Amino acid sequence: MVLSEDYRHLQPSARSWADEDDASRVRRIRTDRWIAYARAKAALAAIEDVLSFPKRTRMPNLLLVGPTNNGKTMIVEKFRRAHPPTDAAETPDGVARIPVIRMQMPSGPDERRFFGAILDAMGLGSWRGETVAARQDLTVRLLRQTGVRLLVIDELHNLLSGAPMQQRRLLNLLRWLGNELQIPLVGVGTAEALRAIRSDDQLVNRFEPIPLPVWTEDDEYSRLLSTLEAVLPLRRASGLARPALASKIFALSEGVLGEIIAVVTRSAAQAVTSGAEAITPRLLDEAGFTRPSDRRRVAI
Repeated sequence: MVLSEDYRHLQPSARSWADEDDASRVRRIRTDRWIAYARAKAALAAIEDVLSFPKRTRMPNLLLVGPTNNGKTMIVEKFRRAHPPTDAAETPDGVARIPVIRMQMPSGPDERRFFGAILDAMGLGSWRGETVAARQDLTVRLLRQTGVRLLVIDELHNLLSGAPMQQRRLLNLLRWLGNELQIPLVGVGTAEALRAIRSDDQLVNRFEPIPLPVWTEDDEYSRLLSTLEAVLPLRRASGLARPALASKIFALSEGVLGEIIAVVTRSAAQAVTSGAEAITPRLLDEAGFTRPSDRRRVAI
């Protein structure tokens, strides 16, 4: 077998993986991983910047907005992991510290479910207080006690699934929560989330949008493919950034980040199990990947 140090197309940390058996390599290929790219770094830097603000009457807020499956949630989860909680046993007053909380806007949201989602993100999902006031009081008290400095609201576009009056109440609640706690809010969602924020004259001036559009076939896309290839334990180089292969992957994925990764990882797994050990145009065809737009038109 070729020695791991000869896998020059892989990052040094990934070369030993290429010597593992097929099942282990397929598991590594299918495992979620962070892939750094310029837009993601810029978004992380922007969130880090608002986190650094001292408490003041009007805190800055951000809105990561883009198509579904285009890397938004992975960015905010990467940020949350970079600011981990401190266990109560490690603090002088015996109270845990949670600098960043990421919660998900419930589908069909209302105030009770909204506060319940925050409590769930804090590990209190079993709490069953029935009144909105009780949940609100507990949530605000715990956010203060644990020193929360930033609240991430994922799937913010779910807000629009409520009736118009409920949407208005939740928008008012977002504004109140930021004012009451004096912490920045980071919303995450599709273009509908931006539409919801723009429907409120006060909120639209408080949330700075950070767009994460679909990709284009440019140098940044080529770098993404090269980075992805370097961490997938195939024993032969695929040359994903070469024009013909890159264009084929782009056409199948339609420029959506999650789809790009899905095309490459499915093909890489097949390259392992088939013994090809590299992704080729023919293997991409054999992988049977369906374009996102075609999935929406599948006849039942």
